[in-house]
Amino acid sequence: MLVKTRNNEYWVERYGKGKPIVFLHGFTGSTQTWQSIISFFPKNECILIDLPGHGQTKASVKSMEDCCADLKMLLAHLQLDEIDLVGYSMGGRTALSFACYYPEIIRTLILESASPGLKAKQDLHERQEKDAQLADFILHHTIEDFVDKWENIPLFDSQKQLPFEKRLAIREERLNQDKRGLSASLQVMGTGVMPSLWNKLSDLTLPVLLIVGEWDQKFVTINQKINQSLPNSKLVVIEEAGHAIHVEQSKIFGTIVEDFIMTQTSR
Repeated sequence: MLVKTRNNEYWVERYGKGKPIVFLHGFTGSTQTWQSIISFFPKNECILIDLPGHGQTKASVKSMEDCCADLKMLLAHLQLDEIDLVGYSMGGRTALSFACYYPEIIRTLILESASPGLKAKQDLHERQEKDAQLADFILHHTIEDFVDKWENIPLFDSQKQLPFEKRLAIREERLNQDKRGLSASLQVMGTGVMPSLWNKLSDLTLPVLLIVGEWDQKFVTINQKINQSLPNSKLVVIEEAGHAIHVEQSKIFGTIVEDFIMTQTSR
């Protein structure tokens, strides 16, 4: 269903009954990315949301903070005042941002291959340049050209080991995106433009689970530093997985997340 927030409309899917878990996908993803995961949560309601610029959501936001404000309104519309929140990659950055803005709404926070943004000005400037170039490429090429480029970046090398059917499903999900939406997403919610959250981590006292794949060394290093900065966190490195653990090791991912949520919320 489409849920209105101010002048935007967000596509939301709800499955099952029980305590709500909200899932936020990564860049070029949609609610479809979580379909193989929701079966691991038979005692929960799974709520999947298409973020701005993706899937069936029709939303124009000005910043990550603007998106988080929309999500808060969306949750209020759904009458959800306390959730477990799962975010992957871009969705992980969104989930972490949301937790920093509205920690009172979250029971547990699960971040898969996520980061708090960039601290160094030089790194920030370089990433802004790269994101701007990619946003321009998306606008001035076909969606097929962009997907060919995107699925061959080193970050997704491990996905080439997946069965053909899974790789095809991922490609189709990416091809179904609107290139204007993807370009806009990079420009307002990309790593280069989001506010750095590094200095806010020590104030985030809610239970946080950090999940990374052993082959994704860049994000292993980032999440080791995040884990040292958070007062109440657990870091799990999944063997034989890269950036998208929920796709590459679905059963392990689902089991670990369910166990963490059940353990924390039963206390």
